[in-house]
Formats: sequence, structure tokens, C-alpha cells
Amino acid sequence: MIEVRASSWGRLFDCAYAWEGEHLLNLKRPSGIRASLGTAVHASTAVFDQSRIDGTGITASDAADVFVATLHNPGGDVDYKQDRSITMREAEQIGLTLHAKYCAEISPQFEFVAVEMKMEPVDIDCGDGITLRLKGTMDRARVARGGAGGVIIPDIKTGSRLIDADGNVLIKGRSPQLGAYAIMFEQNTRTPTEGSQIIALQTTASARTGVSKTFDAKRPMLGTSYEDGLIAHAVQFLKSGMFPPNPSSPLCDPRFCGRWDSCIYRDA
Repeated sequence: MIEVRASSWGRLFDCAYAWEGEHLLNLKRPSGIRASLGTAVHASTAVFDQSRIDGTGITASDAADVFVATLHNPGGDVDYKQDRSITMREAEQIGLTLHAKYCAEISPQFEFVAVEMKMEPVDIDCGDGITLRLKGTMDRARVARGGAGGVIIPDIKTGSRLIDADGNVLIKGRSPQLGAYAIMFEQNTRTPTEGSQIIALQTTASARTGVSKTFDAKRPMLGTSYEDGLIAHAVQFLKSGMFPPNPSSPLCDPRFCGRWDSCIYRDA
């Protein structure tokens, strides 16, 4: 039995070598300020959206207190000197702006039915006595009502490069994670998904926000009658124990990779 968190699938196909280090060998790096900013925004927006579902009346201002508390008390290992391009004061200003924009402009566009939903594991028989178990919650993602009786899975992303110069939210490389969420959701609830979306909250001084078009994240994971999907390729990684490196990955950086110090494939 090999357990894989649904939220980690994107990293598996970005750099399988780094993924193996983090998820199988437990080699991790402390996060930086910008990552902590993202975590805090996710926490506050989740509180706001859950209140919308429950009808408890938590305001955007109330939920902003969660952002500040989470930013200053992250509950994990943070290297505050890792990224000198942002200070804690700047992070707080950017995060509060993003939180306010999200609550006022983005959240009302959706009718949410679940926030960071917990799901029962889904087992995939890979043959040769190997079982792949998808597990975890919809980390930072939502379930929203769609237009044809199903649901859409919007995923909130924070980072510095989420929106292009024309204002388009970038969806490249998002299908593995969101496809895993869609597959698990359908197996857990027997409710069809109609697609996925990215909600972009850009953690730069401009604090830009946006929502992507709806796209099919399952197809790359499941494949077609003539092309294997990413799950089939992942099975080959797991069966062989070969996890190929990708020194061209945008995450090939000492801030993000727990294998950086020992990796012989990266640029010096």
C-alpha cells in the first residue's frame, strides 16, 4: 500500500525526485514569509466561506482576525530570513488586502457547499500487489454548485505568479491536484463534477485577484482510450521506484526543495 496525498499530485509531476524526498523520505524545508502569508489567507478565507455555508454571520472583518493570528503564529517552522523580498509588515498589508478582496468580490460569485472537505481514501489497484491510496482533504479547495446538477471544484492558490499581463489566471500544471480532488469527490459522494477552477490571490504588492475559466482536470489524470493518464504514469514511478528529477522546475530552489543540499541534478 502506497499512500499519496491528493494535494501532492502537482508536485509529483513537477519533480518526482523532489516529491519522493518530501512525501516518502520526509525531507522538508521550513517555509518563508510569503508561504506563511498564503497559509494565513487560506485560513481566514476558509473561516469566512464556512460561515456563509453555516449561516453563522462571521463578517470579513471578523475573519480577518484569523488571518493576522495565523500569520503571526504559524504553528510550523518558518525561516524569516529565507525571502528578503518581503517583510512581515508588508505580508500583513498584502494579506489583509487579498482577504478583503476575496470576501467582497470573489466569494459571492460562488454557492459553496463544502470548504476543505474531508474525504475517505480511494484505493487504486496498480497490479503486481501494489495499491495506490489517494487520501487527504481538499486542502484550500472548495466545492461549489455547478449549473447542470453537479459541482465545480474551485481551488484557492496564493503565490507571486498566478496572473499574466493580460489578467488571465494561469491554470498550467493544476490538473494533477484538482483532478485527484475530483476523482475522490465523485467516489465519496457519487455526485458528478463539472470541472475545476483556480481562484488566484497574488501575494505581491499589487494584490491582484482573479478566477480562471472552468477546465476539465480529470481527463489528464484518467487518460483516454488511446492515451494513458497521469495516474498510470504515477503507477510506473511507484512500481519501479524511479522518481525522475526535473532541474528545470520553477520550484528547483533551496527555499522549496528538501533534497536541495544532496541533489546532484540541480544547477550548481
